[in-house]
Amino acid sequence: MEEKDKKVEEEVRWLVQNKIHCVLSDAAFLGCLAANGACIPSVLITNFTFDSVYSFLSTSIQECTSSDSTLHATPSDVVPPGAPLPQDLIAPLVDQIHQGYRCADLLLLLPGKIPIPSFFTEPSLPSPNWVDPAVRAFYPSITQALSSLNSIPLLPCIPFPKAEKPLPRSARQTPLLVRTPGSTIYEASGREALLSSIGIPHHLRDPEKTKILVVSFGGQSFKKPRSRASSRTSTPSSVSPAPSKRASIAHELPGEPVGAHTQAVALDVLDRELKNLKIVERKQAGSGRLATPSHIHIPGAPPVYKPLPTPPPSEVRSPPVLRTIPSTPPGLSREHSKNPYFDGSLYDIKEEHIPRMLPDDSWTVVVCGVSPEWAKEDGGELPEGFYVAPRDVWMPDLMAVSDVLLGKLGYGAVSESVESCTPFVYVSRPLFIEEHGLRLFLSESGVGVELSRSSYEEGDWAAAVEEAWLKGKDAKARRRRLGEQETRRRIEEGNQMACQLLDWVEEWETASKLKA
Repeated sequence: MEEKDKKVEEEVRWLVQNKIHCVLSDAAFLGCLAANGACIPSVLITNFTFDSVYSFLSTSIQECTSSDSTLHATPSDVVPPGAPLPQDLIAPLVDQIHQGYRCADLLLLLPGKIPIPSFFTEPSLPSPNWVDPAVRAFYPSITQALSSLNSIPLLPCIPFPKAEKPLPRSARQTPLLVRTPGSTIYEASGREALLSSIGIPHHLRDPEKTKILVVSFGGQSFKKPRSRASSRTSTPSSVSPAPSKRASIAHELPGEPVGAHTQAVALDVLDRELKNLKIVERKQAGSGRLATPSHIHIPGAPPVYKPLPTPPPSEVRSPPVLRTIPSTPPGLSREHSKNPYFDGSLYDIKEEHIPRMLPDDSWTVVVCGVSPEWAKEDGGELPEGFYVAPRDVWMPDLMAVSDVLLGKLGYGAVSESVESCTPFVYVSRPLFIEEHGLRLFLSESGVGVELSRSSYEEGDWAAAVEEAWLKGKDAKARRRRLGEQETRRRIEEGNQMACQLLDWVEEWETASKLKA
């Protein structure tokens, strides 16, 4: 902020030299300040403003720290991550930003909105007063205010340096402003071309047989999941590993008798691996860490704000231990084995406590925002069924062919989720207040299912993915049937919004000439 005045002066000179008629800003207050200094109008096109964002840093809602935080002690003189900042510390910054927004003349308020305190008299700052910490959602009074903004008075504008403004401030609620998919993506040829460019083989491109999960966190990185083969038929269901790799070691009747020695050795290997798994379970349960180098870890991922309830000691949720458990030796079964493992007396590993990444083998995963080298990190390959999207993939097209999106809540992701009717599994960022407006919008116009950060890092996605898909599959099917017809409707809404904005600028210029 020390450079604010200098930056504004530079922008004012540029606006005047280039004879700009109006400044449009998505959420940058400096643009509004510069427009005011150049004596031209400015328009905010947004669903939130940063005065509310910074003000919310004083909320009592606590953010869970990174899973690596347990490795290093925090110095006593350092504020712990997620600790609320004192209001008097951030108030000067918030006030400067707020005053900058007060220079804006027109507000085009997008869906997924939160209160805009620089335009409306209510609700006012500080923004922590808007959210109930107990339920981590807007108070009913705030939700009511957002639904009746047309009846709330506007704050007056800040005048030009040497003149009054020709028009009073105004605010308008807009339709969904969103990027739209290509004209052929809802046709078989368009879908085929996109999935082919990602590297998905032909037999996995049929929407009737294969479902697509898109994982996109806007550039945030995460460790790739490692595969482990599953042993389905013969291995008891209580230790079925996550179906993150399609190929399984299915039990078949042996063509030749298996010797007793071979059976015993194989059972010893299986027994040892299961004991190791149980030991790791207990160690992980006591460590309090959400991730280790041996399983999924997402640096900088959105923090959890709904911690999972602590299960009873005998039912500890284990992180996805990435090891291969040998299949049951041929010729042996639960019924014929005397090994105590098979009758459940030695181990109590419950299937619902083994993290699963995907609901079943009908799912394919497309990861966005990572480099091709990401797929080969740690010297390994991606699990079967995982693909990396090209950096330049057109996300609206990918959303059109996907069945569920997993990511963080932001206007771009939510708007494209709603436009494409793609159910959204999201990981919360509790200290970013825009999220509350986006969640409200998603609940009204789409499908949103929250996934805790711990479940995300453990790779325990399956339940949330399946829940989202079941809730949204009918709407998704309707959207695909409508295809380009619905896309054209969205485009027309955007064109009408642009025309109305141009009319407003023309009205401003006409009023300015009359006042001169």
